[in-house]
Amino acid sequence: MKFIVNIRQAGAASLVEVSGRLTSFEAGAFRDAILGLLKQGKSNIVLNLRGLDYLDSSGIGELVRNYLTVVKQGGSMKVVGLASKVEEILKITQLYQVFPEYPDEASALESFPETPRGRPSEAPQR
Repeated sequence: MKFIVNIRQAGAASLVEVSGRLTSFEAGAFRDAILGLLKQGKSNIVLNLRGLDYLDSSGIGELVRNYLTVVKQGGSMKVVGLASKVEEILKITQLYQVFPEYPDEASALESFPETPRGRPSEAPQR
């Protein structure tokens, strides 16, 4: 199966859907997608792995590398849609403790802190 990264915006967060196989061959495309979002100032990321069929050690390394890059830039990466094979790999490697997992995209989106709306402050009354 071909590796595909699809990105959608949901308010201040970016939804990144990954499908196919994440190995050393596809790692660069995944990294480019995440770095592209960060360059645009989009650091709240929900990573949907529902369509990820296979993950090898290079793919695991790439997930961790991108997670750390996002966090170091003040962002947050949440994970949804873990297929049983991928979830098993994350449990074996103890990475399930690193990646905040949510049952669905809506829950992950709600977990991001609200950003101020930029409303003008009211003048103090005298």
